[in-house]
Amino acid sequence: MAVFQYKGRNQAGELVEGQQEADSSEALAGQLSAASITPVAIDELKITEDFSETLKKLLGIGKPNADDLILFTRQMYALAKSGVPIIKGLVLIANSTRNKIFAQTLRQIIDDLESGQTVSGALSHHTGIFSPLYINLIRVGEETGNLEGVFLRLYEYLDTDKVTLEQIKSALFYPSVVLTAIVAAIIFLMAKVIPVFAQAFDKFRLELPIQTRIIIAMSDFFADYWWLLLGLTIAAIVGLRHYVKTEAGRFKWHRFKLRLPRIGDILLRATLARFSRAFAMSNTSGVPILQGLTITAKAVDNDYMEAKINKMRNDVERGETVTRSARNTQLFTPLVLQMMEVGEETGRLDEMMQEVAEFYEREVATDVKNITQIIEPILTVVMGLMVLVLAMGVFVPMWDMIKLTQR
Repeated sequence: MAVFQYKGRNQAGELVEGQQEADSSEALAGQLSAASITPVAIDELKITEDFSETLKKLLGIGKPNADDLILFTRQMYALAKSGVPIIKGLVLIANSTRNKIFAQTLRQIIDDLESGQTVSGALSHHTGIFSPLYINLIRVGEETGNLEGVFLRLYEYLDTDKVTLEQIKSALFYPSVVLTAIVAAIIFLMAKVIPVFAQAFDKFRLELPIQTRIIIAMSDFFADYWWLLLGLTIAAIVGLRHYVKTEAGRFKWHRFKLRLPRIGDILLRATLARFSRAFAMSNTSGVPILQGLTITAKAVDNDYMEAKINKMRNDVERGETVTRSARNTQLFTPLVLQMMEVGEETGRLDEMMQEVAEFYEREVATDVKNITQIIEPILTVVMGLMVLVLAMGVFVPMWDMIKLTQR
């Protein structure tokens, strides 16, 4: 895809100019015409990409994020509501977006649309940006002639989902900071504090208890073989990251996160809220239940939960109700299951699933606000163990040393 410098006139006859990527000057002329700009001159620019831009692409830096997708969806809804043709709307958005990779993606989508592809078909070539849920709902909107309504639902879903993800990150942030602080404190004690006490004990030739000898031995090992410990730590982190990228490793990691004390319960309810909201949206948009369960299983971004939801789908396919299949997963509370059952009996399952999502989101929001109170008992136990070890291993010999000096 080349970069062109263009000049043209808009509907008011004003001169406009700029730069834009396109497959050819003819393709760019078509895009400008769709944006109500009459091209006057189009010249190809020879631009060499610098090393930093190439490195960013290789590292995935600058890829579209959730905010870019939310803004795009909101803009598409506003343009569709105003009656702007979709290609013209995409051209306008591509010219105004600040994310270069996203702008390039939109221009590729425009080219696909001009070649006769559907919107969902063009989006399906960019699954790194648009999720299966997003693409399938756009497909439903095209089939029903209600793209405007689908874009609005997607915008509301993505905006709420972003809040849920931020709640999950908030739930993980505090314990991560606490764990890091504890590890840093242990390293400081082993590297700086314990060696000082060890020299003092050695000067007085005290008979040290076993726990003190163990602590000093650990400190000596840390001082002599810190490079080995650092290398093993780095190797463990790299190995763990590689393992988590495998199918089996990712499944076990996602299951482990949901089983963490206290924090896992928050993550589980946040994930169930994402599933419930996505399923309610797909159901409202007219997606069949089986297909809705299939695409929302991937929307939760958790392999363990995805397996549970796929089991729900298999149970429904065999003739079970949604409520009974949800009960078999042993994930939902009795209150939520009762809400699902009422929704199925009254034909308002989408509304009830929306209520379920809001129910979980309220609980998660409350727990995240009280995250300090949730972590404090665990932190107290850990700090208590550290104090106990220091008391038994360091302070007891110090007491004996003080007695010797008083004689």
